[in-house]
Amino acid sequence: MSKPLNSFKDIENALSLERFSRYLAWAGGDRGRAIELYTLNTKISESLYLSLQMLEVALRNRIHAVMSETVHEIWFNEDGFLLIDHQKTQLAKAIEELTREKEDPSPGAIVAGLPFSFWTSMLSPNYENLWQQDLNKIARKADGKGLRRKDLSVPLRPIRTLRNRIAHHEPVLPWNLPRHYANMLQITGWLSPPAAEWCREHCRFLEVYPSGRIKLGGK
Repeated sequence: MSKPLNSFKDIENALSLERFSRYLAWAGGDRGRAIELYTLNTKISESLYLSLQMLEVALRNRIHAVMSETVHEIWFNEDGFLLIDHQKTQLAKAIEELTREKEDPSPGAIVAGLPFSFWTSMLSPNYENLWQQDLNKIARKADGKGLRRKDLSVPLRPIRTLRNRIAHHEPVLPWNLPRHYANMLQITGWLSPPAAEWCREHCRFLEVYPSGRIKLGGK
């Protein structure tokens, strides 16, 4: 059995002073409340992982499917296709890591190894012409109407930042999480309605997130 906590110090010692001090400030110096907020932040972050994961996977797979049909299966290796330098670096790194691990650098493996920022960059203004020509096929509204590139790129910017904060165990409580969660489901639904339905069925965010606004900043 694990040793019971003797004091709040048992938890504080497991966290960096800088990390815990944020929660302590939000709790107005109340250490018990600070630990409650830290716990809530962790539970909410965990609950959002499912929808973030599905959004990322659906986005990359839809882009890959459309580009494979339009160009070919290794469209990302086509000379001059990638227009942003960091995407070229990310592609080289993904191939290098697969080679180092002695895995087959197949198109599917490369696509799976590219980070979320690679895929959101495909929706940046640099690719407006590609969007107008072919990339718009990745998503549709529920009524079948098409979307503008900005309909995806604008809400995806903060979602990507939120994803990175969760991945690095950073605080997310001050964020408007219900709004971002709704945007995740909406975009996922545009990309793949069954994927969005799966998220609604299995994601625990609405169960974990407290009703009303989370009080931060002291008593």
